[in-house]
Amino acid sequence: MSGKLPRFDIDEWSIGADGIDLESLAHEESVFGLSNGHVGWRGNLGEGDPRGVAGSYLNGLFEEHPMPYAEEGYGYPECGQSVINAANGQLIRLTVGDEPFDVRRGALSSHIRRLDFRAGTLEREAEWTSPTGRRVRIRSTRMVSFAHRSVAAVQYRVQALDGPTEVTVVSDLLANEPLPITHDDPRVQELLSEPLEEVASAADRGAATLVHRTRKSGLTTAVAMDHRVSGPLRCAPSIETDVDATGDRARTTVRTFLDAGETLEIVKIVGHEFSSGLSDAALRERAETAVGDALRAGWEALVAEQRARLDDFWECADVRIEGPPRMQQAVRFALFQVFQASDRMELRSVPGKGLTGSGYEGHTFWDFEAFVLPVLTSTLPHAAEQALRWRHSVLDRARDRAAQLHLKGAALPWRTIDGRESSGYWPASTAAFHINADVAGAVLHHMRAAGDVDFEREAGLEILVETARLWTSLGRWDTHGGFHIDGVTGPDEYSAIANDNVFTNLAAQKNLRGAAAAARRHPDVASELEVADDEIAEWEAATDSMTVPFDDERGVHPQSAGFTDLERWDFASTAPEDYLLHDHFPYFDLYRKQVVKQADLVLALFFSHEAFTAEQKARAFDYYEAIAVRDSSLSAAAQAVIAAEVGHLDLALDYLAEVATLDLDDLHGNTDQGLHVAALAGVWTAITAGFGGMRDSDSGMRFCPRLPPEIDRLEFGVRIHGCILRVEVGQADVTYRLASGEPVTITHYDEQVKLGAGHPITRGIPPLRSPRPRPRQPRGRAPRPAPEAFSG
Repeated sequence: MSGKLPRFDIDEWSIGADGIDLESLAHEESVFGLSNGHVGWRGNLGEGDPRGVAGSYLNGLFEEHPMPYAEEGYGYPECGQSVINAANGQLIRLTVGDEPFDVRRGALSSHIRRLDFRAGTLEREAEWTSPTGRRVRIRSTRMVSFAHRSVAAVQYRVQALDGPTEVTVVSDLLANEPLPITHDDPRVQELLSEPLEEVASAADRGAATLVHRTRKSGLTTAVAMDHRVSGPLRCAPSIETDVDATGDRARTTVRTFLDAGETLEIVKIVGHEFSSGLSDAALRERAETAVGDALRAGWEALVAEQRARLDDFWECADVRIEGPPRMQQAVRFALFQVFQASDRMELRSVPGKGLTGSGYEGHTFWDFEAFVLPVLTSTLPHAAEQALRWRHSVLDRARDRAAQLHLKGAALPWRTIDGRESSGYWPASTAAFHINADVAGAVLHHMRAAGDVDFEREAGLEILVETARLWTSLGRWDTHGGFHIDGVTGPDEYSAIANDNVFTNLAAQKNLRGAAAAARRHPDVASELEVADDEIAEWEAATDSMTVPFDDERGVHPQSAGFTDLERWDFASTAPEDYLLHDHFPYFDLYRKQVVKQADLVLALFFSHEAFTAEQKARAFDYYEAIAVRDSSLSAAAQAVIAAEVGHLDLALDYLAEVATLDLDDLHGNTDQGLHVAALAGVWTAITAGFGGMRDSDSGMRFCPRLPPEIDRLEFGVRIHGCILRVEVGQADVTYRLASGEPVTITHYDEQVKLGAGHPITRGIPPLRSPRPRPRQPRGRAPRPAPEAFSG
């Protein structure tokens, strides 16, 4: 795979771009996006034009629309959901004399933007000469606050480089900015073109508020702004400020004259709130109160709070690599993006594109629990808990969906914003029941890692119970006592409606086992959920009798029953321009051939690692490498993990390079729609589970680390019951350091090691067995070599 030549510079703790490339604006807007899990601002230029895609998002703010079908069918979702823009508070427009600042006009002497991973800010500096010859320097610093959940802020400074110069700064709130979503159904397109209706507006002394309501989903949003303006003392009496608000726009205008070297500074604070239940007045008060609190704290305090929050995150989450500098940058970029997508989401999930774009219509998918939550549980457990409690809060909707499908328990949605299924293509959504086990697996991991009994009793057990109930009603028993799950779709989207998908069956087995154990630990809560002993016994029986197909002739596990007997895709006749395959071939043909869009059986080798022998893993990895085309951003991380485990360290590094540069180099050509958050989380997984050899199970944490020659040293951290464990891996040995807390026992290869706080323990790394020959991928689908990807 190849993408754009990287335009970004290389720095260990930031990423920047010099100059302006109009064709790359939309891509860079995603890369430079800021969020805190509640508010998201794309990295648009402050003046709003030129731009790729406008983006000002609130996690969970959406419009619903009819779901049109060519042919109706029972159980099809009736309503679709699409993310919409909240009123945009990023906009700050400058006029010098009578010439508006525009990077396409006049002369742009310099233009630099930089996203700082430790400060949590996006900085921009430009020197510009207007068409009439007036020179100014513009500096802005933008943040979406981690300390103040609903607040985003901008410090905007304009300096006259010659004078006297009249400058006018217009600070806007603008609602109903269009999204790049087009729909064939005119009813849907009309709703999404202008989804917000005016409710109220207010303006007073530099402050303004807009209140709007969605037309169909019943959500009300309030966005407020206020400003602090300062300049040279001599200018203070002559600084003019006007404000007005009406309809979809609120505007604060500041005018003054600057002599050469003088600077006008404006600090803009924007507060965002939305709700389906609060009154208009209450929402407006909340947004305005948030703005007032942030203004009283002041810009410097906001900056200090932002840095402190990130310092706390990096203490555990930082991954330090002695290797190519671009690798280090890419890894920290990935971790920063996962953090800012999650930190303040609070009873929400994380959309597939986070809050960096409107791709996937703002939906969250199974890959959040499968890929992102393990990172959060290990580095940011409060955010993981909030996301799982959101799943619990919408469990009634999943129960309703299961009842509609004539099943017991809960059928969790494959893609959703508010907990209702929002996919109209049932073979790849409704039939993908593995989402139940993905969420249950995340619950079990969080309970083990955090040791949070309150969460287990209040939310975790109920999720486990309702997801387990679905499996026993969905599955069947054969005449020999085997338990089967038929007619389901696994993670691979080039297969559908299969019997005994290995990933699904093994994940369901864990779900059932975990539900039974949790119900026995908390019989009082289980009783409230009407869980009886015979139901627990049924779960345990299904667990013990779960069918896991194996192809004795080929010596591998088929992805699902009969999969390895299908005709292989004709890779030799598939041209490079025919990828992505689903854009050039009908799904019916993909479904009946051996071709894998993304890791499925290989993902099972990782997620259900205890179910396979080392030889089975090695043989399966070889087999599926030859038919996996990685048309999904989710695949490379899992392939990196198993490649490292079976000894293909060079291939694992290539896959790490692919997933780490997926968005930076726009390898799939769609980063303009937002970053791939699950793939970014997969960077951490490829490192910790791949080269760190980390595995989690009921038996505890196990590490089997091993590095490729290109990495001299690797260090990462995980949280276990609130304590930070740092793992430092070298070429010949590994050191485990527990920062604080009670002693922890881990497994190093096959040796149990008891760690005490402040007493690091070093162990040797056994030599690698003679590796198998490097497996081959389909023609043209080998990963880009890591040296090329990380060269910059």
